[in-house]
Parts: sequence; structure tokens; C-alpha cells
Amino acid sequence: MTDTLTPPTVAPLELERRVVTAIPGPRSTELQERRRQVVSDGVSSALPVFIERAHGAILVDVDGNQFIDLGAGIGVTTIGHTDDAVVAAAAAQLAEVTHTLFTITPYEEYVRVAELLAEHTPGDFAKKTVLVNSGAEAVENGVKIARKYTGRRGVAVLEHAYHGRTNLTMAMNFKAMPYAAGFGPLAGDVYRAPNSYPLHDGLSGAEAAARTISYLEKTVGAADLACLVVEPIQGEGGFIVPAEGYLPALQEWCTANGVVFIADEIQSGMARTGAYFASEHFGLVPDLVLSAKGIAGGLPLAGVTGRAEIMDAAQPGGLGGTFGGNPVACAAAVAVFDRIERDGLLAEAARIEAGLRPALEALRERYPVIAEVRGIGAMLAVELLDPETHEPRADLPARIAAEAAQRGVLVLTAGTYGNVLRFLPSLALDEALLADAVEVLAESFAAAGA
Repeated sequence: MTDTLTPPTVAPLELERRVVTAIPGPRSTELQERRRQVVSDGVSSALPVFIERAHGAILVDVDGNQFIDLGAGIGVTTIGHTDDAVVAAAAAQLAEVTHTLFTITPYEEYVRVAELLAEHTPGDFAKKTVLVNSGAEAVENGVKIARKYTGRRGVAVLEHAYHGRTNLTMAMNFKAMPYAAGFGPLAGDVYRAPNSYPLHDGLSGAEAAARTISYLEKTVGAADLACLVVEPIQGEGGFIVPAEGYLPALQEWCTANGVVFIADEIQSGMARTGAYFASEHFGLVPDLVLSAKGIAGGLPLAGVTGRAEIMDAAQPGGLGGTFGGNPVACAAAVAVFDRIERDGLLAEAARIEAGLRPALEALRERYPVIAEVRGIGAMLAVELLDPETHEPRADLPARIAAEAAQRGVLVLTAGTYGNVLRFLPSLALDEALLADAVEVLAESFAAAGA
């Protein structure tokens, strides 16, 4: 038996959109039938095509169709599918150590990821990290640590928030269907406050913050709050960007009242917005930062990073998990950080925004149903409202996404009312693919009757 792992040779992929069958094609249709027999109906898919290869910003299904991916696995493959550096790092680690459990016998890769998170999360104070498997697990651990540190139980969240599908995070989400409906009883001591939603509330950041703070002080009281958990840019809620000054005012209030300020950067972090973490755009220095999704280039990894004195509040053995900080995922994460730094990928998010935002604004001029184009970097969205009644057009995003899929472009929907199209392309999306995707998007709006 050899001592080295030699990856199989894979033919280069032509990075272009290509539709060669109906969508879904015959092989995907066959696999979908097999899926129905053995996979829970609770695990749904936005597009029933089965992917067998991917690279950069292109997905290839089992029928040979090639899709421009504007979703990146909901923000996971931020630096591109099967990035060469990530694949090489993971393959090398796979040949050496796949698992020991860090809480039994540690390994350097875990420590290196913690060092990188300490370096790149906002704030110049001493920081520590615990690594886990998923975003929801990071949220759970962030809350657990904040409760231990403060000795308080209350957890504050904002309207339109999404934090996961575990028991605690279901209670923290704004939208019950489909994430929590019928799955109760849910965790208690969770308090939901109004957020800043400029398109709908018309409030300044200071006014929206005063409303949020007043609600929390009246309904729970700062003395009983362990933490406030916020997404700097709300994800599933519809890429809601708060008004200027809103988040810093909340952080100031938290600091004054001993409430741990937690930034859920699971979707908005890791170079997605042109900064390592979206908090930087708002001048935030959170007590704890939650990372996941894009951190390991497609491998499962998440983390809680924060002030050392808060992170150390947990007793030895109180944090961890069997697969948390797996060495292969950690090796991939180190490669992701290296790629972002070495190749200047933060600038790629700004490049994508510079190409995509004007195209979306042009669509807004043509289609009054587009009420707003918003977001930062490679995290953009359009919200669709009836131009006369201003009611959400929940019927349109799914139709537009379906039309785009038939043409070979994958687009995601979002929003509390299902009336938002969101765009999370990888930073590997080049100018030619971006221009092609924009043209397909325009065609899809027209075909969907927008």
C-alpha cells in the first residue's frame, strides 16, 4: 500500500453556461425518483438537478448541463467550487490524519484556524475560538458561552432573523414556516425585537435603534439579557442592510449594560462583502463573531471567536464535539484564508458588485415591481413589491428563478415573505460569466411576466 494519496485525474472543465437537455434532464429525473424512495420529504431542493462536477462558478449536472452558479451553496463556496488550493490542502491532510477528536489529542490545524480567526475578526484584543461543524451549532455555542459568562438566561434577536434549524435556533428565527412549524416545544428565554428595515420602516439608524432598545428594555430588561445576536446583513430575511448607525448604537447599549453582542456572520462573513466580516462595514467590534459557510471552501466547519475572557468562561469540557474542527476541514480553511490574502480576493467582491449592481438597477428601471436593489459586495438582492399596493410579490421570485434555471443560471430566493431574489456568486465569477448571467436574468424577468 502506498503512503501517499494521489487524487484522480479530472479532465479540465470548460467554464461556460451550457444547456443540452430539458431541465431537469433524464438522468436527474431518474435520480429524483430514487431520492423520493429513500430521502425524507423534509429535505427539499430548490432545483431538482443532480450535480456531479463543479469548478469556479460552474455546476455540471449528471446530464451534462452547465449552470452559472449565483448561489454558491448559499454562500459556502465563496472562493469557488473545487478551488485548487483548497482541494490540494484537504487531499494532503486526508492522507495524514482524518480524525483524532481535538479534545482527546489535538493537532496544529485547529490551532492555526483559531489564530487566523483571531487575526481577521474585528478588534485588537485577545481572542479565543471554539470550532464546531455548522452555523447553527456556532449559534448554539455562542449563546451558551454568553449565558455562562453573564450568568443570565435571556437571548435577544431581531425581526426577520434566521439562525438555524436546531431547537434553540428555531426559536431564534423570525419565520416559523418551514423552519419550526410543528417541531415544538421550542426553547424559551428568546426575545424578538424590531430591527432596522429602511425600505419598509423609513427610520434613521438612530430612530430604529431607539425602537429596538426600548422594546428590549420594556419586554425583558437588560439585566436579564445574556446576549443580543444580530446578522450585520440579514440573510434568509432578504439581505436586509440596516440604516447607518443602527448597529453601532445597539452595540453601545449592549456594552453599557453588560450584554454580550454577538455578530452572526455565518452568511455575510469570509470575504463575501469585500471585507473579511461584514461587521467591518458598520464599524462594529462584536464581543463574539460566528463564522461558518465560506470558511472552509465547501467542507463543514464553523466557529465562535471572541474576547478571551468571555470564551474562557466555559468550564473545561463544556465546549467541543466529536467532529468539531475536523483536521481536513481545518486544512481547507487555512487554504481559504491564504487564498483570500495572497490573491487579493476581497477586491473581487467589489468587482462583482460593480458589475452586478448596475445590471440590477437597470432591471429596476424596466420593472417597477423591483422596489429596491440592496446589499454589499457579492451579497446583493432585489425585493419585489406590487408598485401600487406595496404588498410583497411572493409569486414572482420562484417563477424568475425557475426561468433562469431553464436557461442555465442558478438563482436563489429569500425574504420573510418569499419576495426577494438574492445573489451570492462566488468570487471566481469572471466578467464573461457575469455578463452572460445578467443577460439570462433579464430574459427570465420577461418570461416570468414581471
